[in-house]
Amino acid sequence: MIEILYFDGCPNHDGLEEHLRAMLAEAGKAVPITSRRIESAEQAEQERFLGSPTIRVNGVDVDPAASDRDAYGLMCRVYATDDGLRGTPPDSWVLDALRKHAG
Repeated sequence: MIEILYFDGCPNHDGLEEHLRAMLAEAGKAVPITSRRIESAEQAEQERFLGSPTIRVNGVDVDPAASDRDAYGLMCRVYATDDGLRGTPPDSWVLDALRKHAG
């Protein structure tokens, strides 16, 4: 399962679910996607929420460097990629996470 975690007020998650569905269809993968709003700083800490959007595959963040971070909170997330900073992770990270963590 793919889970999108976000908070209201950050535009980076807008259209992300539709993008992931199209990317998965193109890759021939049938994977359920859910979106979940993080509503408080306490919930962000409890969920280990690194910012909006956070994408997880079976509970594991798609960002290879996520396990080294612990700045949890209600903030827009920026991903450091080979192409520079982005508001969403590259598709390749999602597909890699599916290969590694999908049952």
